[in-house]
Amino acid sequence: MKIMGTTAGGPAAGQPTILRPPIVVAAAIGTGVVLHVAWPLSFTSRAGRWPIGVALSLAGLALFVSAIRGLRAAGTPVPGNRTTTVIVRSGAYRISRNPIYLSFALIQLGIAVWSGSWWLLAAFVASIAFIALTVVPREERYLDARFGSTYADYKSAVRRWL
Repeated sequence: MKIMGTTAGGPAAGQPTILRPPIVVAAAIGTGVVLHVAWPLSFTSRAGRWPIGVALSLAGLALFVSAIRGLRAAGTPVPGNRTTTVIVRSGAYRISRNPIYLSFALIQLGIAVWSGSWWLLAAFVASIAFIALTVVPREERYLDARFGSTYADYKSAVRRWL
């Protein structure tokens, strides 16, 4: 049996669907942009923000692509609302149980840094807190119930985020 990261809550979890993380992140970015345009609150100088923000976002994008490829190679669904079929321990899933969520965080943080917006930074914190406090625990309960000791072994070997 392969081991997978916690990207799926799966319909077998028997719980109502909660907000999907990509929607949470997109809504947070959109809200941050709207607030920044309406009431700009900026931090740091422009010169230092751009390369750091772009580097964070590109690192997040690369991690996202790697995580998706790992799931597809293992034959398990990518969407978090589909039933997880295996647990992936290779690639990005060797260093993080949640590389897709970590990639979302890097991309969103990169955008916040690049723009220098306190609003986007606050939206980043809110969206990652939501994912960490509601989505990830739900998924971990599902994976514990579905894969038992196999998932417990994976949890003890690989950190949740980094």
